Amino acid sequence: MATVEPSRVRSGRASELTLLLLALALGIGAYALVGLSMEGRVPGNFYVLAGGMLALGLGLHFIVRKKAPFADPALLPIAVGLNGIGLAMIYRLDLANHFKGGDSALANRQLGWTAFGMIAAVAVLWFLHDHRTLRRYTYTAMIIGLVLVVLPLVPGIGTQINGARIWIRLGPASLQPAEFAKISFAVFFAGYLVTNRDTLTLAGRKMFGLQLPRARDLGPIIIVWIASLAVLVFERDLGTSLLFFGLFVAMIYVATERISWVIIGLTLFAGGAFIAATSITHVQGRFDAWLNAMDTSVFNQAFGGSGQLVRGLFGLANGGLFGTGWGDGRPDLVPYASSDFIVASLGEELGLTGLLAILVMYLLFVERGMRIAIGTRDGFGKLLAGGVAFVLAWQVFVVVGGVTRVIPVTGLTMPFLAYGGSSLLANWIIVALLIRISDNARRPTPLPLRGMPADDQDDDEHDEVRERPSSNDATQIVSAVPSDDATQIVSTVPSGDATQIVSAVPSEDEPQTVQEVPSDDATQIVRRVDS
Repeated sequence: MATVEPSRVRSGRASELTLLLLALALGIGAYALVGLSMEGRVPGNFYVLAGGMLALGLGLHFIVRKKAPFADPALLPIAVGLNGIGLAMIYRLDLANHFKGGDSALANRQLGWTAFGMIAAVAVLWFLHDHRTLRRYTYTAMIIGLVLVVLPLVPGIGTQINGARIWIRLGPASLQPAEFAKISFAVFFAGYLVTNRDTLTLAGRKMFGLQLPRARDLGPIIIVWIASLAVLVFERDLGTSLLFFGLFVAMIYVATERISWVIIGLTLFAGGAFIAATSITHVQGRFDAWLNAMDTSVFNQAFGGSGQLVRGLFGLANGGLFGTGWGDGRPDLVPYASSDFIVASLGEELGLTGLLAILVMYLLFVERGMRIAIGTRDGFGKLLAGGVAFVLAWQVFVVVGGVTRVIPVTGLTMPFLAYGGSSLLANWIIVALLIRISDNARRPTPLPLRGMPADDQDDDEHDEVRERPSSNDATQIVSAVPSDDATQIVSTVPSGDATQIVSAVPSEDEPQTVQEVPSDDATQIVRRVDS
C-alpha cells in the first residue's frame, strides 16, 4: 500500500536574508563611495547610518520571519535596496548644499522617515493577521480617503507649495495626505469591485464588438473622474489626479476583464486632460513647459517654466552610458534634485546602465506584486495586491516619463528613492500589505486527515479566518442523503473565484467515483457512491 507523506514547504526566509544583506551592502556601500569621492574619507556619520540601516532592515526581517513566515522573499530586499540608494544620493546632494551654504540635513531626516516607515510596516504585520479583514471597512476606507484628499483645502491646516495645495502642517513637519489616500482608495476599490463584479461584468449590451456597461453602472467611474478633476482644479495637483483615476480604471479592468471599461476610462481621461490644459492656468504652464521646453522665454520663466526639466535632461545626457560616478556630477544644479528630480540625479552619476538597473528593481517588485495577486485565493486579495502593485508601477512611469519629457512633469516623487516622509511612509505600508497578502497566499493549507491529532493542525488566528469560506466568494451547498448507499453530493457554485472541492473517503474500503461536470461557472460536482 502506497504511503503519501506531506511535502515540506520552504518559507523562503533564508533567501530573503541573503538578498537583504546584499541590498544593505548596496545602499551602505554607495553611501561610503559618496564620502570617499567628495571628501576623500568615509562620511563622519557613516557608522550611525550603516548601523541604523542594518538594525532597521534586519529587525523588519525577523518580524516577517515571525509574523509572515511564508511571505514572498523578494519584496523586503528590493524595498531596502531602493531606500538605501535613495539615502546615498540624498546625502550626496547634502554635501553639495553644504558647500554652497544650503540645507545639508536631508539625509538624516530621510533616515528618520525610513525608521518611521519600517515601524509602520511592523505595525501592519503585527496587527493585521488576515488581509480580508480590511474588506469589512470598504466604505470606511472610502471616507478616510476622501477626508485625506480634502484636508489640504482646510484653512489653517493646508498649505500651498510651488502652486500646489497638497500639504498639511503638523507642527514643524509637513505631510502630503494624498500619499496615504491612495492606500485607502485601493482598499475601497477592491472591496467595492469584488462585491459588484458580476454586475459590472455581465450587465449591459454589446455594441461594435464591445460589451458596454449600463448607464447606471457608470456611476462609480464618473464619480472617480469628477473627484480627480476636483483635485486637479482645487489643489492644482496633476500627479495625484492621474494616480487616483489610473488606479480605479486599472482595478476595474482587472475585476471585470472588459476592455470597454479601459476605453471609457481613456476617453474620460482625454476629455479631462483637454479641459485642464485649456482652462486651468497651473496645468497650462505644465503643458507649455513640456511642449516648448527649449524655448528661451519658457526656460527663463521664474515660476512654472522649463528650467528644471531642461537642466534634468542635460544632466541625464552628461551621465551618458555609465555615468560620472558617485560625487563627480553636478545634479545639484537641478532644482529639487533630491525629490522631484532624483531620477535625473541618479541618471547623471550612475548613467543609463545604473538607471536601468534601478528600473529593473522596480519591475521585479511590481512583478512580485502581480504574482501575489494571481496566487491569492480570494477576490479581494487579488484586487488589493494588484491595485497597490499597479499604483507603484504607475507612479514610477509618471515620474520617469516627466523627467524624460515623455509626459508633462506632475510633481509626484519616485517611490523609496526620493526625499519625502509621506511618500516613504505610505510605500512601506504598501510593502507590508503585500507581505501579508503573500503570506496568506503561499501558506500551505493541509487538508484534515483521518487519524491526525487535533493539536497537529494550525490553530493560528489568521489561519482560522482564512479557512472559513466567504459567502461572497463561494456558496457551498452540502446535501447528505442518509441511505444505504451513503450517497453524498457536494455542489459548489463560485462567484468569480476558482473553487476546488475535495471529498475524503471515510473508509479505506469504500471506493469513490468522481464525476466532473464542466460549465461556464467552472462548477465542479463531486459525487461519491459507495458500493
